[in-house]
Amino acid sequence: MTTEVIQTHKGRTSYFDGGLAQYIGWSILGFLVTVCTLGVCFPWAVTMIYRWKINHTVIEGKRMNFNGSAIGLFGNWIKWWILTVITIGIYGFWVFIKLEDWKAKHTTFMN
Repeated sequence: MTTEVIQTHKGRTSYFDGGLAQYIGWSILGFLVTVCTLGVCFPWAVTMIYRWKINHTVIEGKRMNFNGSAIGLFGNWIKWWILTVITIGIYGFWVFIKLEDWKAKHTTFMN
């Protein structure tokens, strides 16, 4: 017999438990890393901030987990950048969708 533990917060089964100070700190760090590396480490900033958001999210009592890596995103980011340059910016419209798909691919439930 398996027992499923459902996490709750203030009587809700779906919630976000991250704090504003943490969000501001991660956002500033991501911005500084991106600016100081002239955008080269942008994939690292994206994965760092997204990991914080997802790891603080609980949906219907199940905590979410992000297992993507900056290295994994970096390869895609280079490919998307090259395709955007080759198509004179047209592929750039799809980059947001591709990034969201990549994030979803690397997001799971912990429990």
